[in-house]
Amino acid sequence: MSIHQFQPDLPPPTNSVGVVGWLRKNLFNGPINSIVSLILGYLVLSMVLSIVDWAFVNADWIGTTRDDCTSAGACWVFISVRWEQFMYGFYPEAELWRPRLFYATLAIFVAALMWEKTPKRTWIWLFFVNVYPFLIAILLYGGVFGLEVVETHKWGGLLVTLIIALIGIVVSLPIGVFLALGRRSEMPIIRSMCTVYIEVWRGVPLITVLFMASVMLPLFLSEGMETDKLIRALVGVVLFSAAYMAEVIRGGLQAIPSGQYEAADALGLSYWQKMRLIILPQALKITIPSIVNTFIGLFKDTSLVLIIGMFDVLGIGQSANTDPEWLGFAIESYVFVALVFWVFCFGMSRYSIWLENKLHTGHKR
Repeated sequence: MSIHQFQPDLPPPTNSVGVVGWLRKNLFNGPINSIVSLILGYLVLSMVLSIVDWAFVNADWIGTTRDDCTSAGACWVFISVRWEQFMYGFYPEAELWRPRLFYATLAIFVAALMWEKTPKRTWIWLFFVNVYPFLIAILLYGGVFGLEVVETHKWGGLLVTLIIALIGIVVSLPIGVFLALGRRSEMPIIRSMCTVYIEVWRGVPLITVLFMASVMLPLFLSEGMETDKLIRALVGVVLFSAAYMAEVIRGGLQAIPSGQYEAADALGLSYWQKMRLIILPQALKITIPSIVNTFIGLFKDTSLVLIIGMFDVLGIGQSANTDPEWLGFAIESYVFVALVFWVFCFGMSRYSIWLENKLHTGHKR
């Protein structure tokens, strides 16, 4: 009696795995798909080669005047000449060490907070949120410790973009949390007030909010009291963003199973203990993608401050395009501005994905 012996499994055909297999399955799995894939591939390749040729191969990189741009490609000389304006606006050249110090310290704090093994991360975060903004305001504005006063109308470029985005993100998040909790409150007055606030601010465009903050906010202050234009813009952006943040967090609160609330009540926790220790950590974890999406939208919306006379990085680009000595290089300007926004927004989105995967504890299906 012979004993049947199973033969070892043969490897799959080479044309069904790897890159070749993926191409056959997704792009060339039929005559029509193959023809469409070849046509689209040709168009995409032609476009990519044209962009590379314009942006890199035939581009001008070195020079100080438009006469140095002699090729048919991009004139990055224009960006290099205007570099300090794109980064700092019209900040005095002798005081540029102050915004540079801000950039350096901000990068250090962000790196320290993103690295998991950083010691005392909680204390670093508390310092970053509660103390660091005031130190930076003193550093950039001056007027104390022998620092020369630099009015905010001289600030511009990436400096203004980062300041508005950072303040908007850091301040709108806690306000949004309280608004979301208030909208779900069992007290009718609190719930009604929060609901009215959220619906009113979400129903008004940010452009209108900035106009209102710039023109009408001084009317609510006492006579003779003036408010800086940057402060007005920050107030408008924060109040506007907080309403959207509240709805995002409210969605996370409603996604928590009722059993979590009941379990917290069974433990005898107070309302604030229940929210701080059990409900909010889960709600914030669930809404990480939506929160970061709101932050990305806020970062891009900072370009709207141009309408109230503030020159962020996009405003500096548009003002540079009107310089008679550099007319005709608007494409380079807009490409550079788009790259700046893309780098920051892409970085936030990738960190969001990493954080979501790290905190994943079974909510995904």
